[in-house]
Amino acid sequence: MVKLELGESQEDYLKAIYLISKSSRGGWVSNSDIADMMHIKPSSVTNMLYKLKALDLIDWSPRKSLRLTQKGKDIAKSILSSYKLLQDFFVNILKIDDDDIIDDLCCKIEHHLTGEVKDALSNLNVSLI
Repeated sequence: MVKLELGESQEDYLKAIYLISKSSRGGWVSNSDIADMMHIKPSSVTNMLYKLKALDLIDWSPRKSLRLTQKGKDIAKSILSSYKLLQDFFVNILKIDDDDIIDDLCCKIEHHLTGEVKDALSNLNVSLI
């Protein structure tokens, strides 16, 4: 299986869509939901949706609601898993208690974790918590 190389922005959209879909009926998400969550213009969202659709990461037609494909969902879950591992590391191991700093760091680093680093963080978090 070929690993899909996505940019940070694409991953951020997938994560946002996934998070919004968890609280929406049937997992459907609107363009404006994404724009609101990401604090961007709806036209910027539309441009990215075309790219995500071309990569088969979302089911979408212009001016319609969308939802993640299984491939898109798997990527979003992986990104959120990285975020959670980092968050646990900063809170429980480094004892950082500033939520804004933790969120900022996790959002920046989550895109760059390899499987080996995720495993190491997971093992470290489990052994020290």
